Order: sequence, then structure tokens, then C-alpha cells
Amino acid sequence: MKVYIVTDLEGISGVTTFDQTRNSDGPLYQSARHLLMGDINAAVQGCLDGGATYVCVMDGHGRPLNVIPEEMHPGADVICGRGFGTAAGLDATFACGMLVGYHAMAHTPDGVLCHTQNSRADCRYWYNDREFGEIGQQAMIFGHFDVPIVLVTADDAGCREAKEFLGENVVTVSVKKGFNRESCLMVPPQRAHAMIRDGAKEAVSRIRVCKPFKMQLPMRGRYEALAEPLPDTASPALAAAAPRKTLEKVFPDQLHIYSFA
Repeated sequence: MKVYIVTDLEGISGVTTFDQTRNSDGPLYQSARHLLMGDINAAVQGCLDGGATYVCVMDGHGRPLNVIPEEMHPGADVICGRGFGTAAGLDATFACGMLVGYHAMAHTPDGVLCHTQNSRADCRYWYNDREFGEIGQQAMIFGHFDVPIVLVTADDAGCREAKEFLGENVVTVSVKKGFNRESCLMVPPQRAHAMIRDGAKEAVSRIRVCKPFKMQLPMRGRYEALAEPLPDTASPALAAAAPRKTLEKVFPDQLHIYSFA
């Protein structure tokens, strides 16, 4: 039983401000990398406890290297670096996928660090007239290979979004509850790790009841973003009034969903 885990940083336990996720030279980001490893290793251990025979972790946050290799669980391989694409190493031989450290889509009122792809440009994506965040986008990529997603760890809003896209059988582990975009009620990482480990173990038992995410093809896509980035302190009214650019495309499959060129 092979498991493919994709990680992000904004939904990791202990992470609640953009300062922890953006500035690679800053101490808050470096600390967040250690928090990331705690959540990853908990998920890997849960997979192994549940009977997984192989676990592959893809470092999915925007920077080339977020994982700390020397802290990686010895029971997993890891994909990291530059330019490896959206589905490196993923194929139909994997029994399931997991999303660790995810977050809600842009403009989610209670979503901690909510955004879709680019938090500075206020990007938004629609496919077949339904708005998608990164959870749904990853579900489409896994679905291209007929691989179901069985676990999502995130904040409350991200977990709610996962259920809306993936159904009630997906296991969700909430590690924080948002008050606004950069504040939350946080589960301490040590307790969150136990929750993630238990959630991953339960998730691998649900492979048969979780279905790959499929869209009707060909698929209409629309992308919108600010013409020029605004500071995080910009009010919602200012962001709503700012000039935006829009691109549209018809996609023949669920794999190349980010390319609107």
C-alpha cells in the first residue's frame, strides 16, 4: 500500500502568520520548518501504523526547500527542490493521497492564512463555474491518476472545505480555528501530532470508501488576480475595487490546471 503525501506550510500546527511562511531568511520561517517536520512525521508514522508499505512526501510549499532532510522520518522518501512540477512521482500505483498543512481558499472569512496559490496577488480559480482552492486543485491532480485523497490536515475552515469537495468519508484533522486571516485558537503542536498520527492511521483504512475526485471534461477554467499586488494590510474594500486581470481556458484533463497561458 503506497501513500503519497503533499505538504503545505500555512496549515501546519503552530503556524498562524504570513511571516512564518514567506521570508526564508527570517527566524519565524526557520522555526516553522521545524513545525512542518513534526506534522509530516506524525502523518508518516500514522500511515505506517495503518499498514502502508511505502510513503512518499512531496514538499509542496512555494519555496524550493521547506523540509529539513535530517529531521525527516526514516520511513518515508521526500521530493523537494526546484522545478519538479505538480505531480512528480505520482501515478496510479499509489493507493491514496494525503494533504498535510493545507488551508482554505481565498476570501474564506474564518480561514487562517486563506489564499489560493498566491497570497499576495489575491488569485482565484474557477473550474466548470465552481470556485476551487488548493485542496480542490490537489484533489483534481490526484483524481487524474484515479487516486483518492483520504486525509486533510488544516484549520477548521480548510477541513470544512475538504468535506465539501471530497465528501464525508475523508478524514480531516483540524489543528487551529481561525478568528481572522492571521489569528487563531491553536492546538499545541505536541497534541496536534498525536491527532495527525491517529488521523492518518484511520485514513488508510478508508481507501475503499473514498473516491477519486473527477470533473466533467473538457473543463472550463477561469483565473482572476490583482493586476498589481497589494499589501496584506489592504482592506477588503480596497482589494475588491483594485484592477484585476482575468484569463480563461478549456482544459482537456485534470492535470494541467494551473497553466492558463
